[in-house]
Amino acid sequence: MRKLILLPFLIAPLAGCMQDPMSRGAGGAVAGAVIADATGGSALTGAVVGGLAGAATCGVNVGLPPCRPRY
Repeated sequence: MRKLILLPFLIAPLAGCMQDPMSRGAGGAVAGAVIADATGGSALTGAVVGGLAGAATCGVNVGLPPCRPRY
């Protein structure tokens, strides 16, 4: 339970850089690993699922800034 309380503080620094698929994937991987570990699941599986979900949100309006291509 304590880990879930810390989750917003761990993810908040990533909020400003969520404008490309790579950073959204990294943020999703961190969030997935922390949530899976806190709930007794596999942190590696949580990281993979969270990373894929984070990268997939670039084309979806979920309240984050739109993705920009890297040049």
